[in-house]
Amino acid sequence: MPEANISNLSSFSWSIAEILRGDFKQSEYGKVILPFVVLRRLDCILEASKDAVHAANDSLPDGIDDATRDMMLFEAVGDGIQVYNTSKFTFAKLKGQDAADLHSNLVNYITSFSPNVRDIFLDKFRFTEQLKRLKDGGILWQVFERFASIDLHPSALTNLEMGYLFEDLIRRFSEISNETAGEHFTPREVIRLIVELLIAQDDSKLAGKGVIRQIYDPACGTGGMLALAEEALKQFNPDARVELFGQELNPESFAICQSDMLVTGHDPANIAFGNTLTEDAHGSKKFHYMLSNPPYGVDWKKYADPIKDEHAEKGFDGRFGAGLPRISDGQLLFLLHMISKMRDDENGSRAGIVMNGSPLFTGGAGSGESEIRRWMFEQDLVEAIVALPTDLFYNTGIQTYVWLLNNRKPKQRRDRVQLIDASSERFWQSMRKSLGSKRRAIPDDARHEIVKIYAGMLNGDGEYAEFSKIFDASDFGYREIRVERPLKLNFQVTDERLEQLKEAKPFQKLDEADQESILDALAQLPDEKFMNHDRFSKVLNKALKTTELKIGAPIKKAILAALSERDEEADVCTDKDGNPEPDTELRDHELVPLKENWKEYVAREVTPFVPDAWVDANHTDTQDGEIGRVGYEINFNRYFYQYVPPRPLDEIDTEMKTLEAEIANLLKEVAG
Repeated sequence: MPEANISNLSSFSWSIAEILRGDFKQSEYGKVILPFVVLRRLDCILEASKDAVHAANDSLPDGIDDATRDMMLFEAVGDGIQVYNTSKFTFAKLKGQDAADLHSNLVNYITSFSPNVRDIFLDKFRFTEQLKRLKDGGILWQVFERFASIDLHPSALTNLEMGYLFEDLIRRFSEISNETAGEHFTPREVIRLIVELLIAQDDSKLAGKGVIRQIYDPACGTGGMLALAEEALKQFNPDARVELFGQELNPESFAICQSDMLVTGHDPANIAFGNTLTEDAHGSKKFHYMLSNPPYGVDWKKYADPIKDEHAEKGFDGRFGAGLPRISDGQLLFLLHMISKMRDDENGSRAGIVMNGSPLFTGGAGSGESEIRRWMFEQDLVEAIVALPTDLFYNTGIQTYVWLLNNRKPKQRRDRVQLIDASSERFWQSMRKSLGSKRRAIPDDARHEIVKIYAGMLNGDGEYAEFSKIFDASDFGYREIRVERPLKLNFQVTDERLEQLKEAKPFQKLDEADQESILDALAQLPDEKFMNHDRFSKVLNKALKTTELKIGAPIKKAILAALSERDEEADVCTDKDGNPEPDTELRDHELVPLKENWKEYVAREVTPFVPDAWVDANHTDTQDGEIGRVGYEINFNRYFYQYVPPRPLDEIDTEMKTLEAEIANLLKEVAG
């Protein structure tokens, strides 16, 4: 069917919204129209096998189990279709019934579907609730009659064309529901970019007969990514068999996605309902391609326990062995989940995931995020990261990034990572009309350029020098060393310092008599400023003995803290072994590039400026045991920043004078 006809069908379905106006909010139109489109398509698909299903159903023996019943009725439908309906009704027969009975007849029709479809309509779409609202509003018959007039038979609309129709409707409803669109709908140009990047190097693998590819989205929403991924593979190789898999937590999004699988001839059972991170519905299954746009910055506190248990109990035998990100953002959990689904054969798997900037750099050395990045780079899984323009998505204008992962990198990419900055205006154009936060789009030419830059492994030279750079994976690593400075304190008994002692909690816990006894003892100390810790301690201990109190360590520590003050002229404080004590207020951390020897770095960058500093030998890495903790981060600004000098003052001054003159002229006109 020509694209114009599909558009006409979409517009016709959309026109039904005119009937809904007033009884339904704009954001609710999809709750009526999408289920009705699915219902009409299934009605058309099952029409030819209706009699055969009735005959098969009547001949079923008593006591037959549900699984056998489903199998026999699916067989009666034929053509591998995994849905049946045992009701006596069809849309044509419903039109011939009394309009007053339409609501009860439609409910009968819907509840007579096979369990896999009945669940979609009743539990996920909650379609019976919408039918009641239509009935109560007196518009049920009008809406039903309009849908009954649409020809959605397979002979009139192929599965591929049905997919286009469904996708167009989903897009329209997403665009008018800007407050939630980003949760369910990823802009088409972003999906196309990810898909083309994923298959850019797979020409030879996808060509020929007998090609089977399985595609997976762990947060599949309404299924847009899966649908466009299949379309791209089919365009490349029409003979390829593409199987789609996914999982979705939102009931309505899940219903739409599973419905899309139904109306386009896919197995709806491959789309699972539930939380991917806590209930992996696809178990040990592996996939050729994976792509996803998981929620940004959404915390996983509500379901943290099973994730933490899997991390602790299974380690790398589970999905989260590399580490756990902070509880406020679960994006990296989806990334680890996708990595666990990579195939372990000769060709391996490729994955593309859209995330915000947080997974690039959040978390210092030793944190969960850094450890996850470290593991991915050390396992050589990250192939490229593409910075996208801002204002691309419907519900957020923030910067986003596409991560491309491959567990079977080609030789030229091994231990290498390509960074592509596609955020500049060269790669986007402004939209004539904003859709929520979406003000920009990536045009086809720009998308092809980005794919060309990636596929060609362009590295800081030629036309794209400022947009693409290639690094060793270890270039993103660093060793965080702890630099200490010696503690230098003077000690003196003054009214101000005694007041500080009185406010100290250990001192306040003493009874009033003991407090007075200690203050009397301190008052006997010499009225001088002690510049040496050990000398003052001896004098203090002698004075405290006169109280005949048992002075514990907390009280002694509180006294020394209250009566001391940092002083560069004082002697260095030492511990019982004579080693200098570190001053925690002067403590610093240096990030030494992983490729560089930390001792040479300190000799060059630290010692010339603070000769008394030393590196804490106890601050070691949890994995290699070496001094300094290893961390990884990717700072796009560092690699692509271009200095723009400020405008000359003369130019600014001239412009201001011009503006002043213009304002003066406008004021004259107003006054005149």
